[in-house]
Amino acid sequence: MKRHIYLEDIPLTAAQQSLQSALQEAGLWHPLPAEMVPLTEANGRITASAIWAKISSPHYHASAMDGYAVRAQDTAGATETHPLQFTLVDEWDGQPSRPAKAVNTGHALPAWANAVVMIEHTQQVTLADGRAAIELRAALPPWHHVRPMGEDMVATELVLPANHKLRPVDLGALAGSGHAAVPVYRKARVAIIPTGSELVAAETAITQPPQPGQIIEYNSLVLAAQIEGWGGSATRWPIVQDDFAAIKTAVQAAARDHDLILINAGSSAGSEDYTAHVVQELGALLVHGVAVRPGHPVIMGMIERGEGAREQGSKGDSPLHLCTPAPLPIIGVPGYPVSAALTGEIFVQPLLAQWQGQPPYQPPTLTARLTRKLNSPTGDDDFVRVAVGKVGDNIMATPISRGAGVITSLVRADGIVRIPRFSEGADAGTAVTVHLYRTPREIARTLVAIGSHDLTLDLLAQYLAAQGQGLRLMSANVGSLGGLVALRRGEAHFGGSHLLDPETGVYNVSYVRRYLPDQPVVLVTLVGREQGWIVPPGNPKGLQGWADAANPEVRMVNRQRGAGTRVLLDYELGQRSITPQQVQGYEREEYTHLAVAAAVASGTADAGLGIRAAARALELDFVPLAHEQYQLVMPQAHYEGELLRPLLDLLHDGRFQQAVAALPGYDVAGMGSVAVVSNQ
Repeated sequence: MKRHIYLEDIPLTAAQQSLQSALQEAGLWHPLPAEMVPLTEANGRITASAIWAKISSPHYHASAMDGYAVRAQDTAGATETHPLQFTLVDEWDGQPSRPAKAVNTGHALPAWANAVVMIEHTQQVTLADGRAAIELRAALPPWHHVRPMGEDMVATELVLPANHKLRPVDLGALAGSGHAAVPVYRKARVAIIPTGSELVAAETAITQPPQPGQIIEYNSLVLAAQIEGWGGSATRWPIVQDDFAAIKTAVQAAARDHDLILINAGSSAGSEDYTAHVVQELGALLVHGVAVRPGHPVIMGMIERGEGAREQGSKGDSPLHLCTPAPLPIIGVPGYPVSAALTGEIFVQPLLAQWQGQPPYQPPTLTARLTRKLNSPTGDDDFVRVAVGKVGDNIMATPISRGAGVITSLVRADGIVRIPRFSEGADAGTAVTVHLYRTPREIARTLVAIGSHDLTLDLLAQYLAAQGQGLRLMSANVGSLGGLVALRRGEAHFGGSHLLDPETGVYNVSYVRRYLPDQPVVLVTLVGREQGWIVPPGNPKGLQGWADAANPEVRMVNRQRGAGTRVLLDYELGQRSITPQQVQGYEREEYTHLAVAAAVASGTADAGLGIRAAARALELDFVPLAHEQYQLVMPQAHYEGELLRPLLDLLHDGRFQQAVAALPGYDVAGMGSVAVVSNQ
């Protein structure tokens, strides 16, 4: 098959308009047909037409209290000193002159009554003739403690309009007005077809671990969950190999009884990217390449349903009947996970909303200040994932990993910042609009940690979440020095640091005084931990000490500039007169201990400096070299504030300390102690 180069890289708005025009031409830009569903299945669905009350609610005059039904005019003149007596009756034919009938809440009033007196406002008495009666000591107005017929709604009154998303309370209103079922728009049926010879199903990956070159397929899980959340009905197709005929066959089968097809992967211009060819073969290719990042290689088209296509009628109709339906849209979704998820948000959600008579979803937004500069491609709309937190009076947005294949960046993202086309990005400190994945309240309850990476920060986040107070810990790994700079700029509540002063042998104090000279700072000890060489099992290169860094046969992986581990390495190399040029791989940088361990585990490096726990996590060996102090650096204003109090309390919690102590290479003896309370 001939390679297909992008037809053109068109702007986002042009791509959206192209799809809209094609849907309008095909008569598909209207809500889907209606179906009747029982109220028990209607929550969250969208009403397809206005709904009117069949009966009034209540449909009779009802008692609003436990008490006695009376005629209001009979109570005139009743006072504390002149009570009136009412004879208790079951039926009333005009006698006695003051009747009363016992009623409970919700009971129908007798036709002759127009008021209810509460039982506690009466006194039971016996008349001279032996009949039971009650005494009233206050007059009642008409309709006192009565729910008149139609108080809630009157028959023929509008209960709910069309295009209304049904809520639990709406179901009660519908039932109360005489409805057992409701007309709603049919859910859009969306087929998701994952393609790729390298893919293995997530369901089988546990029992059959993927081999090198194989990839667990989970984009269809994400897309299906998105579609269900947006009111659609998703069908996950079995994985289809990279074969034109096989993909075409799958698409033709899906086209028979679905409203939209998503082909995942194969949308680029590689030798095994067949999506565009399939769309051209079966219909019209509208778009191939959209100027957005991530998500650039998006495909959109319209295809024919083919012979034997079916269109589903309302629930309860006869079986699916053959017809000559309109074409249906097909979207080629990029294979990278972040691109796939964002393609769903940008293109699929608005379409599903339109088919449900709804406007596209507009997430809540807030204005935040960027913590670092963003560089963006000038020709694309750039969708940048950010972590967000409120630090003091400022809301800060920290960009996280830009890789389109890093699905965890979406897990950690609190929102998206959209950098428009023809912009080169935004400088640090720039005010940006964040389209939120979380609520503003969650943002306000977020602790922002920027600094050195440590595994105990993940444990802290876990324990804080388990407390059920809605407190969340967001951490960004920029190294110890980067964390101090962030604290100086007011971008974080605290940062982890393990910077050794070579002159004094004391951790962090001199650096805090240098980088935070104008504010009081508290240093809270988190852990002591071992640093050493992370090496493959068996230590095949035989590393023993610091001098092995200069072994020309050892490929090292380093930490980024400003990381405490990098500072320690540079100090120890300097003590031995070893230059960076003598260390093979010195320039290769990773941002976490686990990333260093992953490089060693993958075989791309023979060793890297890191902590024992990271080596153990990936079943690697460890050569201990040093013991260091890892502390949390907190401006005193945050240390004394209420937001950090649950975290500080955790440092003295025995269960948390035991969990940290169980990690290899950690010492919790000083956890929670305050080392420095001022930098002066």
